[in-house]
Amino acid sequence: MNDQIPAEGAHEHEHDHGALGEAEYAEFMELAAEEGFDLEEVEGAIEEAGHGPLPVVAVVGRPNVGKSTLVNRIIGRREAVVEDKPGVTRDRVTYEAEWAGRRFKVVDTGGWEQDVLGIDASVAAQSEYAIEAADAVIFVVDATVGVTDTDAAVVKLLRKAKKPVVLCANKVDGPSGEADALALWSLGIGEPHPVSSLHGRGTGDMLDAVLEALPDAPQQLFGGPGVGGPRRIALIGRPNVGKSSLLNKVAKEDRVVVNELAGTTRDPVDELINLGGVTWKFIDTAGIRKKVHLQSGADYYASLRTAAAVEKAEVAVILIDAADSISVQDQRIVTMAVEAGRAIVMAYNKWDTLDEERRYYLEREIETELGQVAWAPRVNVSARTGRHMEKLVPAIETALAGWETRVPTGRLNSFLGELVAAHPHPVRGGKQPRILFGTQAGTKPPRFVLFASGFIEAGYRRFIERRLREEFGFEGTPVHISVRVREKRSKKK
Repeated sequence: MNDQIPAEGAHEHEHDHGALGEAEYAEFMELAAEEGFDLEEVEGAIEEAGHGPLPVVAVVGRPNVGKSTLVNRIIGRREAVVEDKPGVTRDRVTYEAEWAGRRFKVVDTGGWEQDVLGIDASVAAQSEYAIEAADAVIFVVDATVGVTDTDAAVVKLLRKAKKPVVLCANKVDGPSGEADALALWSLGIGEPHPVSSLHGRGTGDMLDAVLEALPDAPQQLFGGPGVGGPRRIALIGRPNVGKSSLLNKVAKEDRVVVNELAGTTRDPVDELINLGGVTWKFIDTAGIRKKVHLQSGADYYASLRTAAAVEKAEVAVILIDAADSISVQDQRIVTMAVEAGRAIVMAYNKWDTLDEERRYYLEREIETELGQVAWAPRVNVSARTGRHMEKLVPAIETALAGWETRVPTGRLNSFLGELVAAHPHPVRGGKQPRILFGTQAGTKPPRFVLFASGFIEAGYRRFIERRLREEFGFEGTPVHISVRVREKRSKKK
């Protein structure tokens, strides 16, 4: 997962050396000065590359108040599906956004069929999981309608969650609507921010308030050595792949009740399970089932619940039904986990039911459809019989080890020097950009920042990632590579 960082805009707050110690950082900055880089830009690049998990903002509210329109306004592009009725399926619910130089994630909790389970149940089903994983919440209310019973139900959820809340009084298209916004003080959750998400009016002031509410760094729920608490595992996958059965099998008892009606589970319970002599915390994502008349709502609900579970986890164990063809939904779930930067284990369920022909074709499907996670440990299991369950823990431990791997700067630069000498970047337009030096700015997942003499093409960055994996492992983890290009004017300094 790579991106070119623009060569400007170092952060103003206190500098974070990422994974570098003080002595290593000083040596690195000396090298940067010798190569003609602006040191403030170098500090900014290391800080940005080493930011770790981004804070999460959940956008909640009843259907048709303009949540998806607001999400599109925040992220600056039309991605969230906007339709004038509840029940629209959204395959992706988490987006990355930036405001005033700060990056964060936005979770869209757009509505599905409101009348299926009643107001209280449907609001809880849509919102609880997103709120639980969020660092702050934007609560959207239609100022032209005023406070409804559903709005009041959301307020109860927000008070229970005790998360920072920014109240968005939407559909205030002009000064005449300001009085409608003021009436929302009655909700008792703070100042209403009058906004027109359709036209952009007032969104800047509201986002300023969101940044004030967000913590400088998201709350770390991760356990591990020296931190305390069990490591957190999200067992994810599309509906009906056997998540509940697998969780019950590893727990050696029926911990998860699966109801045929989607959305009936109101309070997910994280399961503490002993595997291989170690206690792990499995984050509950099981229990999603579809009925025809609930299909779009259940699909959306499953996506939201999966996104929230992944945000809370360290490791995503992605369950694939080996008896079925790998679906677009499987690929989207994999992409969600990769983009969230979690350690990943691929588990292929129902392996015991496959004949030789299906196994042959499945291997071809894995190569073509899931090539983006060829680096992830793989286990072939049967949730029904318990086949190969003993291989799950070693795979999780391998993925966590890769996720936490740190390469010293000296060793990394020796590797880069040999790599560039043996395989230089292709000449483009009479120029041949070079990787000058680099450092690992962070772990969980490993994040690298490389400094170059010119623009580095995406294909060459993918080549560098492949060679990094060959040299240092990184099994079971995404690897982020950012590139900072030296400006021409800096050469003369």
